[in-house]
Amino acid sequence: MRDRFGLGWREELAAGILSSLDRIDVVEVIADDYFDAPGRRVRALRTLAAQVPLLLHGVAMGLASCVRVEERRLTAMARLVDAVRPEGWSEHLAFVRGAGVEIGHLATPPRSSATVEGTAANLDRARRVVGTAPLVENVATLIDPPGSDRSEPEWVAEILAASDAGLLLDLHNLHANAVNFGFDPRAFLDRMAPERVTLIHLAGGRWIAAGGGRRLLDDHVHDVPDPVYDLLREVGRRFPRPLTVILERDGAFPGMTSLLAQLDRARAALAAGRAAASAGRAA
Repeated sequence: MRDRFGLGWREELAAGILSSLDRIDVVEVIADDYFDAPGRRVRALRTLAAQVPLLLHGVAMGLASCVRVEERRLTAMARLVDAVRPEGWSEHLAFVRGAGVEIGHLATPPRSSATVEGTAANLDRARRVVGTAPLVENVATLIDPPGSDRSEPEWVAEILAASDAGLLLDLHNLHANAVNFGFDPRAFLDRMAPERVTLIHLAGGRWIAAGGGRRLLDDHVHDVPDPVYDLLREVGRRFPRPLTVILERDGAFPGMTSLLAQLDRARAALAAGRAAASAGRAA
């Protein structure tokens, strides 16, 4: 096994991805885009999966909640997994609905024992319905969730332990939360069990005005910033198992040359972390 690097599949990038498979090891597809898609689109996705390793990424299940995840959403994911046969699938540690209200975005619930237990129960349901467990992704937030009684790394680590889930570690989400709420992202990495981390997301964001100050917003329409590459180097130093790294881009698409250059920079950052770990062991 080796480290792999890939892109999030977007229609606008399709031609560039398909013409660059010699430099792209894996693609990640937004699963929700295909839940109600006609058969021809699902067949096209299955054809893509025959050409390049493929991952499915969910965005609206709302697993991190005391609310029971909707069966129809799990069934839709199960059908797509069965049709496409991806390497794996993932979802966010977020809620998106409650008491019949859809809030329309990924939100962080209160970090408490209740949401740890609720999330673990939802992950167990997901495993039973879909047939495999998802990796779970840490999310960015612009507010520290009210009602929390533990830190983000404590909460995430408890969910992983309670559910036996793996972590999709989003480094820009981690960077944004660390900047917005004044904690050391490396301390977050130190709390994660190395065997739980298998997939990495990279993205970019921008500053916005908020509460009389400013917050870093994770928007997926900007290039990966330097601190995120620095965190990827730290990941390479701390987590020895082979990793898959996905660059996400949802808009303001640059040319494929620019995206491939960012993947190359990610390769170099992870390799530097691997080298630093090796040197430390040899010392």
